Amino acid sequence: MNDADTTVQTTFGPVRGEAGPDVALWRGIPFAAPPVGDLRWRRAQDPQPWTEPRDATRFGPVCPQPVMPVIDLGEGTVQDEDCLYLNIWAPAGAAVSGARHPVLVWVHGGAYICGSGSQPLYDGTALVRTSVEEETPAIVVTVNYRMGALGFAEWGDIPGGDRAFDTNCGLSDVVQALRWVQGNIERFGGDPDRVTVFGESAGGGIVTSLLAVPAAEGLFARAIAQSSPATSVYDRKRGNRHSSLLLTELGAPSNVDAAALRKLPERALVSASVRVFNKVPVDYPGTIAYAPMIGDDLLPIDPLDAIGDGRAHDVPLLIGTNRDETSLFKWMKAPLMPVTQDQVDAMFELIAQEQPELAIPTDEDVAAAYRDGRLRRSSAKSMGISRDLGFRMPAVWIAEAHSRRAPVHLYRYDWATPLFRMLGIGATHATELPYIWGNPASTKLDISYRLGGRRTGAKVRRRMQQRWLGFAADGDPVSAESRARWQPYTPAGQHSLLIGAEDTAVTELDRNLLRAWGAQVLGFR
Repeated sequence: MNDADTTVQTTFGPVRGEAGPDVALWRGIPFAAPPVGDLRWRRAQDPQPWTEPRDATRFGPVCPQPVMPVIDLGEGTVQDEDCLYLNIWAPAGAAVSGARHPVLVWVHGGAYICGSGSQPLYDGTALVRTSVEEETPAIVVTVNYRMGALGFAEWGDIPGGDRAFDTNCGLSDVVQALRWVQGNIERFGGDPDRVTVFGESAGGGIVTSLLAVPAAEGLFARAIAQSSPATSVYDRKRGNRHSSLLLTELGAPSNVDAAALRKLPERALVSASVRVFNKVPVDYPGTIAYAPMIGDDLLPIDPLDAIGDGRAHDVPLLIGTNRDETSLFKWMKAPLMPVTQDQVDAMFELIAQEQPELAIPTDEDVAAAYRDGRLRRSSAKSMGISRDLGFRMPAVWIAEAHSRRAPVHLYRYDWATPLFRMLGIGATHATELPYIWGNPASTKLDISYRLGGRRTGAKVRRRMQQRWLGFAADGDPVSAESRARWQPYTPAGQHSLLIGAEDTAVTELDRNLLRAWGAQVLGFR
């Protein structure tokens, strides 16, 4: 391939990428105007057009964020508020072949405060290469979005805030990126009618939120939500409370106006955001500082209410969680998830205080689901409750409701390397990601294989990639490497897939959890 083969005319201007022997790549394509100056805390808008070919061989800046030891942003990464860029990986020649391949658009995780679409872990080369080998060639897109206070602050309580600022700016960035994909991906060899949006953790939360975003209708045909904290969406009252904390951390007066907020230095804003991020889950166990907010035109109602009432987009959904989600947070000694009995008790007390109308399960009800040998200890039981209220039950509640209107495939990821088993963290949060992306041990920070496991890990990777790619292609997550037939979930059959050293198709995996927690969604507002 030459420059002509990788120069693509988008709706805003030409971009010139780079070609490898089997995968072409375009980095740092702006999909929105820089959200700076008067556009800080405004919804994403179209970028200004350009005429000369834009260099798309380098990643764009990422959203300003704190340093997180477990998240490798890549060497030389620049942080800047001007961060709304996306990246595209495509089979070599796809942009000039007239092909229409399925498209996977990735929304990264990071607790709505860190991460990016250009992390080494999310290099799409291996996934695209596998898609070609499996004769299901696909396009992979990764996107940035605004995070922390820049993406999810609520300023309704400050003078003129409702007029000067928008809510859910980070969520609007993803909607804008999906609009860009709809208008442009065919020029890169993609099929705009076969776009699958997929994400993990906070990215999974954005995916489940998108199901209830009216403006996202028609922008994607399928969705994959991995470890979605789907109930971590809040009303604007809570958002205003968190913004008041932010103003306190900034040392700003209570009557600060919109003009002063727009002039706040970026680093001061990020530093204060991090302090609020650390404070909120300590003072209010089970909640986080930044997340999508319900009650505006972008996200008018709670996504789980929309799914339950049949008002969500009825697209096929693949959704699941990891067996040991919360062990990572205990291992890191991070307050983000309540993992002690005191924290769990405080979480339930807060939910009861805020929503007295909810029928919260009794201790006896919940205890019935945690009687197996692994969860007899109080600490293990607390972690199980936190895992299930934060991740597993939202996935099951969504599967129960959404499967009445669209196909749903539910999974649980159980594979863990020998080292992770020895450390006691098992199949913890985010450990499935290297296998979906085909980038195990992609950074110096990754210690996964210190005690072996590569051979089995390679088999897990192949099966997961086949299933994810198959779902993106035609909605059928089949793997040629497994005899396990992953049937769609139904409330009657409760079909699920256990992803381990081998895949296992099971029924009623979450029967005891459903009995214990009930059908009513529990969460904060």
